[in-house]
Amino acid sequence: MSTSPKELWLENQICFPLYAGSRLITKLYTPFLQELDITYPQYLVLLVLWKEDAQTVSQISDKLFLETNTITPLLKRMEQKGLIARVRSTADERKVNIVLTSKGLDLREKAECIPNEIVKQSNKSDVTLEEVMQLKETLNKMLRIWSEAEE
Repeated sequence: MSTSPKELWLENQICFPLYAGSRLITKLYTPFLQELDITYPQYLVLLVLWKEDAQTVSQISDKLFLETNTITPLLKRMEQKGLIARVRSTADERKVNIVLTSKGLDLREKAECIPNEIVKQSNKSDVTLEEVMQLKETLNKMLRIWSEAEE
């Protein structure tokens, strides 16, 4: 019999299934991303830039809920791989935009199948596509709430 209050049991924490789920879903992406020779964080940056190219480090870090000092080394590695480049803004020379190179753009076509493959992995269980989409919407709602609370 536990002497710890139920509020402190691992299975009663909201953080644990989010943490464990995040690790496991990231692991599902690994074989697909290895074929592209990119990491999961690099994939996230590419997703941001594939939607809208030429963004500042701050814009990218905001969208990924990461600090700029966390994303800067990641961007440097991506630049060394030839996936992105830093370009001074013509409108404001103080600003530096992160832009996709042709190599970064080419990866988009190769990555297009990844989201569907991840959904297929989920459908191999008794989880329906509707449940996956409902979870995604709920998590997006919670991200908005938690990020507003952080401000």
